[in-house]
Amino acid sequence: MKDINLNFAVLLVVFSLIFHQITIVEGKDNAESREEFQERQEEGLLLSTFDIDVTPPVGSPLAYDVSINKWDLGLRAKGIVLQGAGLPIVLCSIDWLAIGNEGMDEFRRALAAAVGSTPERISVNVLHQHDAPRFDAGAEQILLEAGIDPALINPTYYDGTFPREALRRLTVAVKSALSAPQPVTHLGIGKAIVDRVASNRNIYGHDGKVRVTRMSTTKDPDIRAEPEGLIDPELSLISFWNENNPVAILSYYATHPQSYYRTGIPNPDFVGVARFFRQLAVPDALHVHFNGAGGNIAAGKYNDGSHENRLVFAQRLANGMEKAWETTKKEPITAANISWSVEKVALPPALYLFKIQEELKLSNELLKKNSGIARKMAWLRRTQAGKTIDISCLSLNDARILHMPGELFVEYQLAAKAARPDLFVTMAAYGDLGMGYIGTTLAYEKGGYEVSERASNVAPEVEGVLMKAINDLLKE
Repeated sequence: MKDINLNFAVLLVVFSLIFHQITIVEGKDNAESREEFQERQEEGLLLSTFDIDVTPPVGSPLAYDVSINKWDLGLRAKGIVLQGAGLPIVLCSIDWLAIGNEGMDEFRRALAAAVGSTPERISVNVLHQHDAPRFDAGAEQILLEAGIDPALINPTYYDGTFPREALRRLTVAVKSALSAPQPVTHLGIGKAIVDRVASNRNIYGHDGKVRVTRMSTTKDPDIRAEPEGLIDPELSLISFWNENNPVAILSYYATHPQSYYRTGIPNPDFVGVARFFRQLAVPDALHVHFNGAGGNIAAGKYNDGSHENRLVFAQRLANGMEKAWETTKKEPITAANISWSVEKVALPPALYLFKIQEELKLSNELLKKNSGIARKMAWLRRTQAGKTIDISCLSLNDARILHMPGELFVEYQLAAKAARPDLFVTMAAYGDLGMGYIGTTLAYEKGGYEVSERASNVAPEVEGVLMKAINDLLKE
């Protein structure tokens, strides 16, 4: 065991030295890139798009299984780079289950270096498909320090080999996209109701407590017959135009994206299929989709698990996208009407995490039995070190896009819209997922899977912290 621990220690030192060298090179490139973009500020608004395949090869770990094949539609990392309104802004959506803790740090640093910006102006959000990978470099580090090889333990989803290779290719693609920007002269905004896709996962008893959680697939017809519950039925659409030509289309809708999973075949599920339909319908503009605050939202009321439902939900979601596109209103936009604001917040950790931390001081057996504990400990370590989470807002004329962490409850999205009814407010959640689910204060009292120790790593006081940040950002 001493030899194994020594080998891991050597690997950590080597990795640290390599990372230090990369950071030096990136820092130099970053400085040079900033000079280039400062020269471009007078060129007006420019937008670049990127879109790459981030499907893991056969044999790679997925969230719950190992990849055994490939699907017709692979997993994508798609997004835009907006230049001309200060340092470049990157919005990136990825067909993965999660990116968290130091894994999110790695993504934002790399993309910032690629475009000559800062990590604070980079937003990376996953769509949370379940037949897809996850990446958490903090959890990976916890396992390594315990003498546990993430590539050998079952499940192996904290092995960062493939995610880092995908990040390398994504960084190259984003930097390459800067060589072919398009002018942005107009902004488009639209919205529409999506029919029979989303439903609230929690069904309450007479005592106000969660009686049953209606998951993405619900076999019991009586549970499916329960009311739809609290959702946000609106799909929001924001588009960027070069005069009469659309350049990029961003859509936002809050729900878990599962029709069925545990297939061992990486796929983007019904949200990816809907996005593909709309890409075919408007082929000259890149379509990028984001998941809203869908932590307690899923298709369970309408989904008995039949595999045919993937197409059904994809068509319903695509119909919502199409209606929002048809109702889109264009208006001129200039750099003077674009801004990026950030609130740095410290989210309170759940108290049960400290008990696990004490137990691990005595033995690493818990990590060996459940490698998912590593993500919880990585998150706790970050909070104890005083690290914060960035909540950001992109202002585009009267439109506001909030970028949020965690598997956020829909109540946050609805509250944000209600706070500024005079603005077009939308939200991309599923940013840093180190903390897991984020419920409301009341939700932690009512119980349910999402706010259990299994799923949520934050304390009930989190609502006050997040709502203050949201309101402060929307005041600007």
